[in-house]
Amino acid sequence: MVDFSHQPTMKGFFAPTRFEADVYDCEVIGKVPTDMNGAFVRLGGDWLYPPKFSDDAPFSVDGYINMFRFKNGIVDYKGRWVKTPRYKADLAAHKQLFGEYRNPFTDDPSVKGLDRTVQNTTPLAFAGKLFTLKEDSLPYEINCNTLETIGPYNFHGKYKSLTFTAHPKVDPVTGEMICYGYEAAGLETNDVYLYTINKKGEVTREVRFKVPYISMVHDIGLTQKHVIIPVFGFVTSMERLKEGKVHWGWDSTRPSYVGIIPRDGEAKDIRWFKGPERATVHTLNGRTEGDKVILEAPIFDSNPFPFFPSVDGSPWDAQKARAYIRRNTFDLNSKDDGFTEEKLFEMNVSDLGRVDDRYLSLPYRYAFTAYTDRERPFDQWRAGNLQGRVSNCYGRFDLATGKKSSYFVGDTCSLQEVCFVPRKGSSEEGDGYVIGMASNYAEMRSELIIADAQRLEDGDVARVILPFRSTAQVHGRWMDEDQLPFA
Repeated sequence: MVDFSHQPTMKGFFAPTRFEADVYDCEVIGKVPTDMNGAFVRLGGDWLYPPKFSDDAPFSVDGYINMFRFKNGIVDYKGRWVKTPRYKADLAAHKQLFGEYRNPFTDDPSVKGLDRTVQNTTPLAFAGKLFTLKEDSLPYEINCNTLETIGPYNFHGKYKSLTFTAHPKVDPVTGEMICYGYEAAGLETNDVYLYTINKKGEVTREVRFKVPYISMVHDIGLTQKHVIIPVFGFVTSMERLKEGKVHWGWDSTRPSYVGIIPRDGEAKDIRWFKGPERATVHTLNGRTEGDKVILEAPIFDSNPFPFFPSVDGSPWDAQKARAYIRRNTFDLNSKDDGFTEEKLFEMNVSDLGRVDDRYLSLPYRYAFTAYTDRERPFDQWRAGNLQGRVSNCYGRFDLATGKKSSYFVGDTCSLQEVCFVPRKGSSEEGDGYVIGMASNYAEMRSELIIADAQRLEDGDVARVILPFRSTAQVHGRWMDEDQLPFA
C-alpha cells in the first residue's frame, strides 16, 4: 500500500492521481473553434511513490505527459507516465529509490549510475518529433499519438552535452532551434554547450563556454542576432551534494549576470553584464536594435523557490519572490558591465509568461501571463481555504501602451500556465486564442479554458471538461497538426 500521509501538501486537490487515462469526445461547455486542429500537450508530474525525503523539491516529481487532441471541433484527452529508467526502477521496487533533487548521493545504492531524470518540465515539437524536456538529461522522444515513451534522443549523435535545456528557442524565420545544456560535461561542471539545430533536426553549430559560476541556467532569450543567457543566485557544489542536500541553494551575495553572444559568434565573443540580486527563471522575448540588445522577462528580486533554501540559513522572503515584467537593455558599446532595468507594470505576475511564438526574436507588442486579482471574488465555502494558491486571471499585457486586458476564470478556480494559439489564416500578432488548464476546486476536476486573445473580457469561448483532476502542469505547448505526424 502506497502511503502519502507524511506529505501534508499532497492532500485534497493536490493529492497524486496515479493513473493513466483516455477520455474520448470530451464534454464541452461552449463551442470549440473548428480552426483549432492539433494538440495542446502538457507536461508536469505525478508522484508514483512518495518522495524519499520530506524536504525534497517538487521538481523531483515523476514525469507525466497529457494531450488534448483537437480535430474538427472535437477534443480527446490522453495521459501517460513518461516511462524513464527511474520510473521503471521505482515501479519494480514498489517504492521510491531516488533521493533529493538532482543529488545522486542520496539515492538507494541499487540505482547507482542509473539515469535519474524524471522528464517533467516542457513538451517540444521539433523536426517532426515530440519530446519531453528536463534540464538534467537529454530529451526523451515520445510517440505523438500513443504518448508512449521511446527514449533519450541525441540528434543523430551530434549533440554532445549530457544535458538539454527545458527552454530551447525555435527561430520563426529560419526554423532553427537554439538550445543548450548546462552542467554539460557532468554533475557540478561549469560548462555550457550551445547548439544550433536546423529544422531537419541536424546539429549545425556548437559553442562551448563557462558561466561566471555554476548556476541554474533555466531559460535564454533569443534575438535575430544574439543569444541572451541569464545567470542568477542558485548555487551548488560537490560538497553540498555529498552533505545530502538538494542540488540548489540561494546565495543572496551573488550578483546576477547576463551573457550576450552573437548567434554566429564563438566563446571569446561572449560579453558578460553584471547586475544586482535577481532571478530570471523564464523569459518572454528579446530583440536586437542597433547596438542594443533588449530582453523582457518576469523577473524576481530574490529567491523564487522556498524549497531551495538560502545557503546562509536565512528565511525565504515571500515579498521578494514576486515576479514583475521588466525590460533589461544591454548596450554593446558601453565601457562597463552594467545594464539598465525598467519595470513595465507595477503589478506582480506569474513568471510563466508567453508571447505569440511567430514573433519570437522579433519586434513584438503583447505578452500573456496569469496573475492574481484580489479584487475578484473567491468562494471559499465551495472551493475550500485555498485563496492563497489561486491565479484567477489571464492577462494580455500591451508593452507598447502599458494597458492590460483580462480574462477571469471564476470564483472557484485557479489557472495554470497560459498558452497562445494563432488563428488560422491570420498573421497579426496576438490574433488567436489563449488556452490553459483551470483547477476547479469546488468540482474537484480540471477544465481546459479557451478564450479569444483579443477579447479576454468576454470570457470563455469554450471549456473542455475532464471528469477528474488532471496532473499538475509545469509547461504546455500548442502543437499544430502540421508539426507532428498525428493520426
